[in-house]
Amino acid sequence: MSDSGPWFYAWCDEAARLDAFEAALGALVHPKARCDVAITSLDAPAEIWRRSILIDEVVTVIRAAFAPGTHVSVDFGAQLRSGRWPCFDIECFGEEYERRHPSGPVRGSPFDRRDLLSSSLEIAAGTMRGVEIEAAIASIQVQQDIEDLLIRLCAPEAHGHVKTGACVDVGHWGAPVETCATYHADAASVARDLALSWVHLHEGDKTALTAGMSLELLRARIDAAPHGAWVGIAGDVDLLRQHTRMDWAAAASRDTRPTRVDAVRRGARAPIEGDAELTRETVLKALDTPPSLLLDALEASAVPDDDWRSVESTARETIAATKEGAATYQADVVSRKHVQFIKRHAPFHVQRLPTGGVMLATHPYRTLWPLWADALFALGIVP
Repeated sequence: MSDSGPWFYAWCDEAARLDAFEAALGALVHPKARCDVAITSLDAPAEIWRRSILIDEVVTVIRAAFAPGTHVSVDFGAQLRSGRWPCFDIECFGEEYERRHPSGPVRGSPFDRRDLLSSSLEIAAGTMRGVEIEAAIASIQVQQDIEDLLIRLCAPEAHGHVKTGACVDVGHWGAPVETCATYHADAASVARDLALSWVHLHEGDKTALTAGMSLELLRARIDAAPHGAWVGIAGDVDLLRQHTRMDWAAAASRDTRPTRVDAVRRGARAPIEGDAELTRETVLKALDTPPSLLLDALEASAVPDDDWRSVESTARETIAATKEGAATYQADVVSRKHVQFIKRHAPFHVQRLPTGGVMLATHPYRTLWPLWADALFALGIVP
């Protein structure tokens, strides 16, 4: 698998993509920071390259060159909530470019996944130690950074250009319930996560192209599926990686590659052992559920488990002590025990935003499906 990512995606209408891109740059780039800009085009061989320019000049260059067939990439140092400054890249794809190479229309990622998912951390030495505490510290800092970056990409200054978005650590922008974070400008449309997941998994559509469809159109497509139809959901990242490898292998063969540019595969994704089952009827019932009840159930299902609660306060105290300059030791936070603790216990967050939107998030070692599964069970939608 690629060492890039996590990837951050934002979907907006064609007329708003450049405004959304500029707003995201304004939220992510320090006014005095220097950026590198590259602009390529499907329609002309010429490329535009600018090195080490301020954000005002970046905007001027992009405005002058942006067209339906262009791809814009801006590189810069982004300050994270954890205090780190990773190299970050944010891209914008014109409408025609997006049709041929669906990827966005706005996408961002660090240059190296280790910039977000560090292999080691400096941790205050004067507090309690332990694998669970170290893993919780790593999880808290990563989740803060993931959530902050997704909000700055999708909803800087409440501009409202972006309708939905996601953070993906495995492969492309696939089923939202298999990502580690999703954003919706309107909290009432949170069921879009399930609808888009069905269309992606059952019909093979690329989420980058269907993300902006209305819930009514998505519901009609789901309703058109045969009664009793179901798809397999990867409840953890290991299963998702298996599915992603299978999709990539199929796409590499002439006999099995997708027959249309807007598809990631031919038809429904084959289930594998360990998948959860999501039925057509479950998705339709969720779409018919009042959004307020759905959000209440998601919030109730996001309560951390006992293992997490037993270490969270100590982890947060240790983070504070580290920031205050306490003596530190270096901890390896990617050992098997650290990773397993995060996979099993990292919490889910359901944030109702002041703008009227909502964000669901967890650590990239997990997916959002366990949160959705518990919420659907609590509502009696699944047995």
